[in-house]
Amino acid sequence: MKNQMSSVDISAVVSELQMLIDAKLDKAYQHTPNEIRLKLQLPGSGRQDLLIEAGKRIHVTKYPRPSPKIAPSFPMLLRKHLMGGRITAIKQYDFDRIIEIHILRGDTIATLVVELFSKGNVILLDENRRIIMPLKSMSFKDREVRRGEQYEFPPSLMNPMDITNAELCTLLDMSNRDVVRTLASKLNIGGLYAEEICIRAGVDKNTLTGDLTKRQSASIHSALHGLFEPIISGTLKPHIVLADDAQIDVFSFELRQYEKHEKKYFTTFNEALDEFFSKQALREVEGVGRKIKDEKLSVVKRMLERQEDAIKSFEQLEKECIEKAELIYAHYQHIDEVFERVRSARKDGHSWSEIKTRTDEIIEIDEKIGDITIKLDGASIALNVKLTIPQNAKKYYLRAKELRKKREGALRALERTKKEVEQVMLGHYEPEYHLAPQRKIRQKSHWYDRFRWFTSSDGFLVVGGRDADTNEDIVKKYMKKDDIFFHAEAHGAPVTVIKTEGKDVPEATLSEAAQFAVSYSSVWKAGHYEGACYWVHPEQVSKTPETGEYIGKGSFVIRGKRNYIKAAVGVAIGIEIDEETDVIGGPSDAIKKRAKYVIELEPGDKSQNHIAKELSGIFLEKAEPEDKYLVKSIASPDKIAPFLPPGTSNLKNGR
Repeated sequence: MKNQMSSVDISAVVSELQMLIDAKLDKAYQHTPNEIRLKLQLPGSGRQDLLIEAGKRIHVTKYPRPSPKIAPSFPMLLRKHLMGGRITAIKQYDFDRIIEIHILRGDTIATLVVELFSKGNVILLDENRRIIMPLKSMSFKDREVRRGEQYEFPPSLMNPMDITNAELCTLLDMSNRDVVRTLASKLNIGGLYAEEICIRAGVDKNTLTGDLTKRQSASIHSALHGLFEPIISGTLKPHIVLADDAQIDVFSFELRQYEKHEKKYFTTFNEALDEFFSKQALREVEGVGRKIKDEKLSVVKRMLERQEDAIKSFEQLEKECIEKAELIYAHYQHIDEVFERVRSARKDGHSWSEIKTRTDEIIEIDEKIGDITIKLDGASIALNVKLTIPQNAKKYYLRAKELRKKREGALRALERTKKEVEQVMLGHYEPEYHLAPQRKIRQKSHWYDRFRWFTSSDGFLVVGGRDADTNEDIVKKYMKKDDIFFHAEAHGAPVTVIKTEGKDVPEATLSEAAQFAVSYSSVWKAGHYEGACYWVHPEQVSKTPETGEYIGKGSFVIRGKRNYIKAAVGVAIGIEIDEETDVIGGPSDAIKKRAKYVIELEPGDKSQNHIAKELSGIFLEKAEPEDKYLVKSIASPDKIAPFLPPGTSNLKNGR
């Protein structure tokens, strides 16, 4: 079955794609690592979707996949350079599997090169044919396909559509192979069309080129031109060849090799290609879907078995702990006598080993913690002689309670897993997500990374100290004369500075900076939901104390008028997926504007370690399939923890 278009197919489809001349490029999308879709608006015809799959196909489609919610970088770049531009030319390069699409926007013409040979590529060129960006950077022996390089075509072959009889004879004379291989490779038409030429010329395809007569060479030339006549004249007969109702191949004109096969005809070659490759893609997706379903089912079934085993284990251990506690009370007097002998022996200076030898009831001693193990009705029970008998029994009851909670938690997890098994069995699993390209992690180093920081909803960078040292650094090294200094009215509050870059600061940014300064202070730690802070200009901030006073590290003297603001505490942790991908934290309004995934916090009773782990799990749970790898990589508990406020917290509204 055909899995990519040939040069002949491309010649035919390019002749039809001339209908897209003057179409306006509306949007560009990327559905899989190799598949690009251009959404076009054609005057008089409305919307058209041009599908490009690097190394495989190009045609107009009636079955566009749903648009991805977030576009990867390559289609975003196409939008940046081509959106609103109009197609001025679509042409095949030298009968090769290369198509050029010229797009005029303003006074600039850009070129989108589509390579359908080998692994394929889609390459955006500027007006000087320098590469702006390829879908895939690649290196070849004779050319480099990378950003900034001058685009070079691969070495060209002879064009079969305009080859003369004399040129064909020379080509055949120079070959030492059989005729079918020579035509397929030297004319870039592939084995199928080379065989068709041999059939039409009445020449055995296995004939060596050196054994061909002039008459046979002339017949081959005539058959060659006859083969391409439908493309030249525009009299195409597009169809899909079938065998037992299964698709075998798609052609723009009929071949003698398939004259006895069943065929399905179409009005245009684009429609035939769309039908052929769309069904092929659907089968691939379904195959991947079945594989994913089987793998997912195997995983959840193994999880189910482990959970069932854990529940049985917790249940058995809980039962044993309760039985041991009851045995302790049942043998209260006997244990009391053993404890008395052990304590008396230890008081008299006897070693643990001597005590074990002299006391028949003791079968084991842990000398480090003073535990003795004795047999009671066939059960081995560890007891601590430093505790009373009721205290020893209580230890077992408490352990039983812990095990019961674990068993209850495991039971809840088991029910969730059973539901997951049901969902997988019913097929409620999207195989399409598995084909979505995984986003790459794009992270940069910034001077403010070692501080607390966020970008306000108005685009201003706000930095805050983590301790006395970073407070000092922010003020001495990074605070400029146009910046704004914030500080909460709370002991040990961090220095907070808005980097204004000389611009006027809107009220929204002032409010967010105030909330930031208060939330990362002891106000949060104390469990308060509101706090006061003030802002001043840099010239009001000094390290010079009044006479007789002392200023500690990270502290400053403020002189002049203070501008007070009351702010509610509130912190949001988010995952930014844009020009950069990273965990970010700060005031909710600012984080919601930049992050794709956001979770809000409030003062509570959960430790930073607990909250960091909980947030990490929720982010992974919320992540869309194409973001799973990214979220798992960047939203680990240790990377979330630096953005958490001091003290304990809870998830706002429970989530």
